[in-house]
Amino acid sequence: MENTKNFARDIRVSVIKMLNNLGFGHYGGSLSVVETLAVLYNDVMKYDPKNPLDENRDYFVLSKGHAGPALYSALALKGFFDVNELMSLNVNGTNLPSHPDRLKTKGVDVTTGSLGQGISIASGIAKGLKIQKKDNKVYCIIGDGEAQEGQVWEAMQFIAHNNLNNMVIFIDYNKQQLDGYLEDILKPYSFEDKARSFGLDSLTVKGDDVEAIYNAIKSQKDKPLVIVLDTIKGQGVKFIEEFKGNHHIRPSVEVKKQLEEIVEKLERGYDV
Repeated sequence: MENTKNFARDIRVSVIKMLNNLGFGHYGGSLSVVETLAVLYNDVMKYDPKNPLDENRDYFVLSKGHAGPALYSALALKGFFDVNELMSLNVNGTNLPSHPDRLKTKGVDVTTGSLGQGISIASGIAKGLKIQKKDNKVYCIIGDGEAQEGQVWEAMQFIAHNNLNNMVIFIDYNKQQLDGYLEDILKPYSFEDKARSFGLDSLTVKGDDVEAIYNAIKSQKDKPLVIVLDTIKGQGVKFIEEFKGNHHIRPSVEVKKQLEEIVEKLERGYDV
């Protein structure tokens, strides 16, 4: 899956460039879902960049909307809109607000931002497709901190009760949220066990392993599937992984210079 790995690298480069250009943003949580987006948009989902509202498309919902820069990068690189538009992230009049807006951005199926709501909307889409007897699939990424919202588990119960086996949910288990580590704020225990207790199938994969993510998606049988992504906040960029408070960074001049050097290395194919 070398092509998918290269696509992930290109998404990662675009995310850092966008946020550097803006001067601040959600570096950590955007980078931790890069490989999953690469697999979905390169190997799994049905879609047509020239016809984003194609009725036969698969649906994607980014419930953790603060990772919007990663989604925007994937969409632009796949031709939904011009890649030059990425540099308009979160500026006045942009089509790329800080959190996804389906009325502004081509390829965005659901407006997200209020944590917990995206998975509920995704479950509604999946149920609607079932009622219509359509074979479209729904994919949804939620955050591990977001999973502290009760609405997430209400949605899980709804998904299991209605056996929405046209749906795959990813939990981005990057171990941190806005205010610190999950273990210190509200211990999550086992996401796998919790998902199974609700009646869903579940497994954990390394969130930077595109082949493992792909195989996990394809392993789905006759039940809704929860894939726990064992990731690192700032994944794929050691400097950001180790940066304190990397949920949202406003880089200093010195830090921005280091990030620009990292982008150059990534573009030349080096691991960072």
